[in-house]
Amino acid sequence: MTAYVSEDMVRRCLTPRPADSNKGSFGHVLAVVGSYGMAGAAMLCTEAVLRGGAGLVTAAVPSTIYPMVTVAVPEAVCLPLGDDAAGQVIAALPGKSAIVMGCGMGISPEAAALMQAVLTHATVPVVLDADGLNWLATHTLQRETVSAPLCLTPHPGEMARLMGLTVEQVQQHREQVAADCAARYNAIVVLKGHHTVIATPQGELLVNPTGCSGMAVGGSGDVLAGLIASLIAQGLSVPDAAMCGVYVHGAAGEAAAAKLSQHAMLPRDLLAELGTLFLRFE
Repeated sequence: MTAYVSEDMVRRCLTPRPADSNKGSFGHVLAVVGSYGMAGAAMLCTEAVLRGGAGLVTAAVPSTIYPMVTVAVPEAVCLPLGDDAAGQVIAALPGKSAIVMGCGMGISPEAAALMQAVLTHATVPVVLDADGLNWLATHTLQRETVSAPLCLTPHPGEMARLMGLTVEQVQQHREQVAADCAARYNAIVVLKGHHTVIATPQGELLVNPTGCSGMAVGGSGDVLAGLIASLIAQGLSVPDAAMCGVYVHGAAGEAAAAKLSQHAMLPRDLLAELGTLFLRFE
């Protein structure tokens, strides 16, 4: 029997903040995102980390897009990456609570080296999205060197590449494919789409009821990846962060559509709706 995420399930996870909190109380996310021509993905993901409640985010971005990102998200710490990008990111890992990687990174050799470096050295949870998943589809994770808990957030096309299937096969058997992917990669898997499926390596499955077709726009996934990483950094388990992130993300899409229509809404409108949604849980 399929279990659906409910608002009560999310409410139990999103507890009130202590009055004596400071920015260090809510985690520090490292966002390894963006590439030349894909600054928007870096901006959306980075802002989603902050809108989700994380105390700090460091956006590790190519120096070519650094000026745009630091202006668009002034609350973020920006780490402009140079010739030794992998070394810079490894040096930035200590003190981080969660990592989000892949949004708009591209598939260049430099991006591949970054992904390998993070997955080899990270010990905190990693949310892997977009080009991170495309890289993973062509590589074998070595369990003895990858110690970080993983959360994979594929859309059906990325899932097809991860599992060696067609998109049609993925869509016909969404729950089973998500479960198989979670077992294969020993990861929490979020198979995006209508009724997003969340699967654990232990075979647990949840289906999310929120969302709308207006979210089928490039950039929506960048917001989701940042939101999940933000919730992990604040202390939620990876499965709970995935569940809450997916539910709130979908609810934000519904709220944006109610104001702007499913035709005209944009992923950045999801960010604008997060405040009202979190008020419901506070």
